[in-house]
Amino acid sequence: MQTLNNSLSDALNRLAVEEAERPYIRAAGLAALYRLLPVAQRDSGQSGVVARFLLSLYNGTAYPFPLTDLRKLDTTLWHDCIAVLRLDQRPEQEVHQYIEHGEQVWDGFKKVWRA
Repeated sequence: MQTLNNSLSDALNRLAVEEAERPYIRAAGLAALYRLLPVAQRDSGQSGVVARFLLSLYNGTAYPFPLTDLRKLDTTLWHDCIAVLRLDQRPEQEVHQYIEHGEQVWDGFKKVWRA
């Protein structure tokens, strides 16, 4: 019984820490998303990786993304993708909904970068 109580207590503590970190995760994720958008809208190898990554967060079944593609990014873009992934871990809304006219932006990604 003591083990069960300890496990429950540990789980509640982890949840409390996650909730306390949530505003920072959200702020960092949104800032990263806004930095990634112009990259995804360009025409380069890194642009394709970023756009396909964002599409996979939008709909991973329709737009699967091999995580090894993140290796093609420079360090700054890699960190930004991880920040957006953390934002999307427990989403308050779909990733495209954080962006004004996000549906149209993602439609553009679909047209250009559909694999």
